[in-house]
Amino acid sequence: MGVTSSGWRAYIGSFTSAGGAGVTVADVDDETGALRIRNSTDVVVNPSYLALAPGGRVLYAVSETDDGAAAALAVGQDPPSLVGEAVPVGGAAPTHLALAGGQLLTANYGSGSVTALPVLEDGRLGDSVAVLRHEGSGPHPERQQGPHAHAVAADPSGGWLLAVDLGIDAVRVYALPGPRPHREVRLRPGSGPRHLAFHPRGDRAYVINELDPTITACRWDVASGVLEPLGETRLVPEGTDVETYPAEVVVSGDGRFVWAANRGHDSIATLALDAAGDRMELVTTTPCGGHWPRDLTLGPSGRRLYVSNERSGDVTWFDIEPSSGVPRRAGSVPAPAASCVVFG
Repeated sequence: MGVTSSGWRAYIGSFTSAGGAGVTVADVDDETGALRIRNSTDVVVNPSYLALAPGGRVLYAVSETDDGAAAALAVGQDPPSLVGEAVPVGGAAPTHLALAGGQLLTANYGSGSVTALPVLEDGRLGDSVAVLRHEGSGPHPERQQGPHAHAVAADPSGGWLLAVDLGIDAVRVYALPGPRPHREVRLRPGSGPRHLAFHPRGDRAYVINELDPTITACRWDVASGVLEPLGETRLVPEGTDVETYPAEVVVSGDGRFVWAANRGHDSIATLALDAAGDRMELVTTTPCGGHWPRDLTLGPSGRRLYVSNERSGDVTWFDIEPSSGVPRRAGSVPAPAASCVVFG
């Protein structure tokens, strides 16, 4: 039986420099969550992270290269095509992006900075209006010699931008519109914060740490723009001797579970949250279905997880057991050098 389209599309980013197709488009099966590849385009080099504009007509991509750029693509065409030209971000190796306040914000890992690009009426990107450079270092002798902004995320109110910096063990908070520097929150030295996700209530955030396989629960005060670390939880069982580099964190829509992608250990960690969202317990880890899970995201229904396994070259999906939150492998499609999936 063939795949029945639900009207949802999946957009898979991948590293063209490692054999990836660039941006791949797939239909989503309404009943099973299965993906069926439609087409792809390599008009953007190394589109390692993607973000879909509200309304789903324009897809934005970073170009993770030394000279760094971002691009807009029209997704109403098969395959997607550029809307205007790719725009330099004024930073090296942009790894992540977010849409907020009429701007596209990028986290530039190589140069340790955040860039703001205006989004024009037709979806094109304008030239950068701000490049905000981070400063500092951390104790890791190779990975923390300087700042490495790894992710940016607007808070649920849309009034703040949080930039996670692996190189300086910090989360920088910027006020929007702007962005305008507001404050810096230091996390444990050597933890290497990489990404964060908000609780659906909007008053808690969870920061995943790459250099030590842990996750930090934080209280978020939207009125003051203050992020307060509350405590850490390990993402692999005690005694694990495999070098593990967590990559992504996802929170369930009902606020009961947190999932994390563990590269090296090649697993999905399932954590149970308490009612307040302050504490979490590692329930179990589940094999990710491949090697080096770079990205993890919820599907449109909220009942499935999709893992981008970069080094094995696939996107694998999992059904979530409702009571325990534990994912169960359901299928996969080939996707060389896969780096992320977004739905729209």
